[in-house]
Amino acid sequence: MSDGCCGPTALEIEPFPAQATARELPTVVIGAGPVGLAAAAHLAERGLDFLVLEAGREIGASVAQWGHVRVFSPWKYNIDAAARRLLDAGGWAAPDPDWLPTGTELIEGYLKPLAEHPAIARGLRLGTRVTAISRLGYDRVRTKGRDEAPFLIRLDNGDELSAKAVIDASGTYATPNVLGASGLPAHGEGEAAQLIDHALPDVLGADRPVYEGKRVLVVGAGHSAATSLLALARLEDTPITWAIRAGSAARAYGGGDADALPARGALGTRLHALVESGRITLATGFYTHSVAKTSDGLVVVSRDPSGAQRSVTVDRVVSATGFRPDHSMAGELRLDLDPILGSTRALAPLIDPNQHSCGTVPAHGVDELSHPEPGYYAVGVKSYGRAPTFLMATGYEQVRSVVAALAGDWEAARDVQLELPETGVCSSNLAETQERRVGLATGVSGGLLATPLALVTAESDGGCCG
Repeated sequence: MSDGCCGPTALEIEPFPAQATARELPTVVIGAGPVGLAAAAHLAERGLDFLVLEAGREIGASVAQWGHVRVFSPWKYNIDAAARRLLDAGGWAAPDPDWLPTGTELIEGYLKPLAEHPAIARGLRLGTRVTAISRLGYDRVRTKGRDEAPFLIRLDNGDELSAKAVIDASGTYATPNVLGASGLPAHGEGEAAQLIDHALPDVLGADRPVYEGKRVLVVGAGHSAATSLLALARLEDTPITWAIRAGSAARAYGGGDADALPARGALGTRLHALVESGRITLATGFYTHSVAKTSDGLVVVSRDPSGAQRSVTVDRVVSATGFRPDHSMAGELRLDLDPILGSTRALAPLIDPNQHSCGTVPAHGVDELSHPEPGYYAVGVKSYGRAPTFLMATGYEQVRSVVAALAGDWEAARDVQLELPETGVCSSNLAETQERRVGLATGVSGGLLATPLALVTAESDGGCCG
């Protein structure tokens, strides 16, 4: 090392020896939810070696957290094509294609049989949390030989694995958005955390004693909020306030009778009726600024952009404000993230909620999901960053495309297609209801008749099932 004009001149370190190359290593899939297991099914179908690392002690761990919720998309839209082919070949008894499953039924009837299939089970590791991803012997700065170096996967127990590619389907369910309307935690939000629940508490089941007879505030304009509101309305002596930033709840009510999925349309229709009847008090233009515990309850204060303030006093808050991705475990990889959404830069204009509803997001695949770090792909709801326009069917198409690329079948990888039912639920212009086409997510934000978290409007949830 010699001194240059601006400090020491670094020598270029030679890459690791040839035996450390990634060529013969498996692809690592992070997350055993619907999209992660779909990726495994496509990898198995193409004869590619893989490992699926799931942080939870069961497959579909995030789905299990909303197992009480019934999704609005029937079974025929909730099953990936490669997964179906694997299951059918093994004599699987497919569910009624027109039945609307709960999260628990989704696990028991589909995800568990898929995970137990020999082609998947051999590569599945439960209770295995990934804490960091890098390149073996390379930090983010080093370039020479980088693309040939294996990925280094570090686990929370200190173990390390090597991989030739990484498909990150870890989702966003563990990283909900804050309650504060400006993207920052509301003042006092941390101190009041025990009285604030995030999306989809089991209002009519295990969590009923927490809510029944209490004053409840639900914040958010998406399907998770709608689901919680419908459930809360069934509890006696439970006053409900629904707070949204928008000046109108029209977008939250969705397509109604025009929705190609009747259960999804019914969600908004029933919610609208409850607001009109006075069972639910709607507070529009509500910008959560602070939360304070008092002797009379939890005082939630709104301060709008003009500085005007108002407040509501409740006993419990359901914060259904969506989710955001956590890219920290990939901090040593070279990611090209859009500075606004946190998706890839190429994908951002296709999913921008300021320009698109979930019905206008075009099909996309490996090209839009690629980073400057070859072989690393975030898929599913995590791929969308903070855009609430993700659909589960889109996630299935993403992994089909990515796996085709990993197999060297670039023609198939770039032939991205989606066939989706007509609906107006996620259109930003309800007058164009009949012209909007959206896909289905097996997701949730449903409750009595649920909807996927993956189907959301600009102010609503992210996805739960990525």
